[in-house]
Formats: sequence, C-alpha cells, structure tokens
Amino acid sequence: MTDQMIRHVLAYADGRLRRDPVPLDRGTKTMAELDGLLAGVIGRHGRDPDEVLDVYSSVVAPNVISTDSSRFLGFIPAAPTKASLVFDALLSSASLQGISWLEASGAVAAENSVLRLIAGEAGLPTGAGGCFVSGGSAGNLSALAVARETAKRRAGDGRRRLRVVVGTEAHSSITSTLRLLEMDALVVRTPDHRLTAGAVSAALAEDPDLSDVAAVVATAGTANAGIVDDLAGVGALAREHQWWFHVDGAYGGAGIFAPSLRDRYRGLELADSFILDPHKWLFAPYDCCALLYRQPVLARATHTQHAPYLDALRTEDSEWNPTDYAYHLTRRARGLPLWFSLAVHGVDAYRDAVEVAVRLARETAELIAQEDHLELIREPELGIVLFRRRGWGPDDYLVWSRRLHRDGTAFVPPSLWEGETVGRFAFLHPDTSMDVVREILRQTR
Repeated sequence: MTDQMIRHVLAYADGRLRRDPVPLDRGTKTMAELDGLLAGVIGRHGRDPDEVLDVYSSVVAPNVISTDSSRFLGFIPAAPTKASLVFDALLSSASLQGISWLEASGAVAAENSVLRLIAGEAGLPTGAGGCFVSGGSAGNLSALAVARETAKRRAGDGRRRLRVVVGTEAHSSITSTLRLLEMDALVVRTPDHRLTAGAVSAALAEDPDLSDVAAVVATAGTANAGIVDDLAGVGALAREHQWWFHVDGAYGGAGIFAPSLRDRYRGLELADSFILDPHKWLFAPYDCCALLYRQPVLARATHTQHAPYLDALRTEDSEWNPTDYAYHLTRRARGLPLWFSLAVHGVDAYRDAVEVAVRLARETAELIAQEDHLELIREPELGIVLFRRRGWGPDDYLVWSRRLHRDGTAFVPPSLWEGETVGRFAFLHPDTSMDVVREILRQTR
C-alpha cells in the first residue's frame, strides 16, 4: 500500500505542478455542505489512500481559491515559482527541520545565504542576521519582543509598561502584537495615509512624557494601498530618541529588489529590525517570512530558550541557531525553497518579476484614468491600485466581484478606503495579463 500511495500522491502533485495556468477555483460551498461531504472520511478504521486522495481532489482542493493563480488579484496574492514548489515538496518528503546548527547546519547555512542577500538589498550592515519564521505576524511579534526587552534593559526597569509609535495604516498584526506584549500604541494620525517624520514630530509635541516610548514601527508597503512610509525621516527620529526602529515590509519589502523602486526605500538601512514575506512578492511557497536584526545579539538575549536538554545546541559561538532569533523553538527550514529558486533563476530574474507588478499597476492606473465612469483614488506606489466606480455603493461592488469570481474571470474583492467601498487590484503574479484587467474593468460598465 505504501508504494502505491507514494506513486499516486506524487502523480497528483506532478499534475498540479504542471498546471499552467493555475486554475482559480471557486471555493463556493457552505460549511454545512463541506461538513457533509467530509463526514466519515476519518473513522475508526483506515481507508484506501486512493479513496482519500479522491476526496481531496474532488472536495477539498476545488474549494480552496488558488492564490497563486494569475487571476487572483485580491488581498495579497502569491506566485511561487515551480522551482520553489518542487523543492518545498522535497523538503517535506524528508521532514527536514531547521532548528539548530547542530542538527541542520547545511539547511541553516543555505537559509543564511538568502538572509544575507536580503539584508544587503536593504542596506543593513554585514553583521545583520536572523531567521525565517511563518509569516509577518510572527516576524512582527518576535522583533517587537526584542524591542521591548532591549528598552527594559537600557532603562533598568523591567516593570514599566512601554509604548510604541505607530501610524494609522500599520498592519493589524502590529496592534495584536502590542496587546500580546502588554505594550501600548502611541497612534500618529497620518492624513495622507503615510507615516512621516513631520507627523510623528507633531504627535510628540502633544505628549508631555516620552520616556516610556520604546520603539517606532514604519511600514514598507501598506497591505491595503501599497504605501511606503517616510523611512528615512522616521528612522532619523528613532535614532535621535534612541528608539528601536522596526520596519514592517511583509508585503512591500520585496520592492527593494526593483531598481525602479529603490528610492522609495531610502532609510531602510537605519532599521533595527526588518521583516519581508517571500511567500508574497519573492515568489516562495507558504509560509515564509524573513526576519532580520541589525544586531542579532540583542535578539539572542531575548529569544534564546534554556533547558538542560538544549545546552548541547550551543557549543560554539560561531554556530547559528535559528531558534535564538524568534519566539519559536521547533521550525521547518522554510527558507530552503526560496534558496533553491533564487539559485535556479538568479537574482536578476527576481528583479524583473517584481518590476512586472509595478508595470501592471501603472498601466492599470492609466486605463482607469481614461474611463469617465471610473476614478483612480491615488497613483500606485507599488503593485496595488485603488479605484472607485462612480455611482456604485457597497452592494454593487459585491455583485461585480462575485460575478467575476463565479465566471472564472478573476478574484477581485472590494476594499475600504476612508470608510468608502472601492475597487482594488493587487498585482503580484508575473503572468497576469492586461487583457484580464481590461475584461474586469469592462464589467464595471
């Protein structure tokens, strides 16, 4: 049975990997319908693997919208390369982990070579380092935990509740992280949806006591509109006040690889910590977030776990244990699929692919500007385009979006902008066609 199971599962995986283009799928069944279809699949006794695989292929898979489809233009898409997907399958076939240097020095060394590449593109010093975690939320939590503990050590007061400066467009995971870390947000109003040094200074002028501020968070590409904060100005203020400077680039951080966007990231080199999700704009499979620290020793002081059975992991100062740089202990070597794909395709191919999304956004903005019934909300900075259809209300956008998905044209859910329901394109997949964009816009007439 094992031989047959391996053959059939790998054959299914082979077929899925060869699909080009990737199907969008519908994902339209209700919870009750899916519960009914899956009832009894798991029971007291085992089932034939082919039967279970058939349930997966006929029930589970069609009800998962493929974020790696070139027609998936909602939220933040994914577009893993075939090379990264194949290598992810290899990684899973060995249950390969990446906990420590002692257990997985080869995997850790390969991951670190990718982290050094990202750090170099960001302008961080040669000593910067970190690890790969599951996603932006895990990265933000781990980085801000280091910011908190570093501030407490510097102040010599471990009991005081600390604050973090954030803009109104900061990702929801930042708010969640601060709550979990028992820190408070000093929220800076950002009239143009962009955190700037001027906006932070104005907020500081209204605050009588800043001694409890530990950090400031800037965003390198907001999830809703792709706006890059004033990294240079905010970073300089952080240096002036001796705050930890964290940059959340989960979505937009990969723009550092695009020559046309280089100037937007000026100031990123000042960051004390920086995150970037390769499973978004660096074409890696889920789940993968690169977490980097300017001074990794500070992260080790916060995250290193101590237990009698763990002492064997730390025998040499030169060894690098990914478990010391985030809140995790057990972890898979999730950076290896990206390492393999980068090596196979080369960095220049990645630069070109990032530029494609930028070009798609700009060309779409030009199309929208030519239509009297449409209005461009703001010029796109990265790969996200916001627009309104004159005369439409929230229900009109929902009907339009559902029709596009039902017909297999595209997945384009609406969003909110200053309380108003609007249309939103999120470009990331290099194979997305402007013909698809034109069809989507035609259906707004």
